[in-house]
Amino acid sequence: MHAVRESLLESQAAATGLPLVKVPIPWPCPNEAYEQAMAAAMESAKSQGVTRMVFGDLFLEEVRRYREEKLAPCGITPLFPIWGVDTTELSRDMVDAGLRAYLTCVDPRQLDPKFAGRTFDAALLKDLPPGVDPCGEKGEFHTFAYQGPMYRAPISASVGTVVERDGFFFADLIPGPASARAKGGA
Repeated sequence: MHAVRESLLESQAAATGLPLVKVPIPWPCPNEAYEQAMAAAMESAKSQGVTRMVFGDLFLEEVRRYREEKLAPCGITPLFPIWGVDTTELSRDMVDAGLRAYLTCVDPRQLDPKFAGRTFDAALLKDLPPGVDPCGEKGEFHTFAYQGPMYRAPISASVGTVVERDGFFFADLIPGPASARAKGGA
């Protein structure tokens, strides 16, 4: 759903100093194929000594339950360190701490497509309409974090073309300098 180039994911991993484990899935990907690929990846992780997995879920009970059910067979314990945190407060705290991200995917049923490609910053939070979760927890939008305290250095990317595909609007991020559009908002 994030629709981000692999090279940018690799840049994120390098910027954090953490290893990146890719789990290939087909496109389109039926849920059964996704679950098989993830089960194999979790078994591999378990065999390499992984005992816990951290998730950034905030309040969707069905998502949490799904993760718990899918991890149970392999014995990896799911952790939800920000579960129940107020998302308005969390979004402000993230921005205040220096997190910046691009909105890479927007669900037009929940948010104006013009938000695709915008920077997740104080201006965006101010512009979000009532009913839209400021962390996008209900699927209103998905992001790519390019700057923040978790990175050794910012990740250079610019917003390319925004396209509609499968009922969603996606902003293509291109490795390289930030674009004027992303810096200036919508």
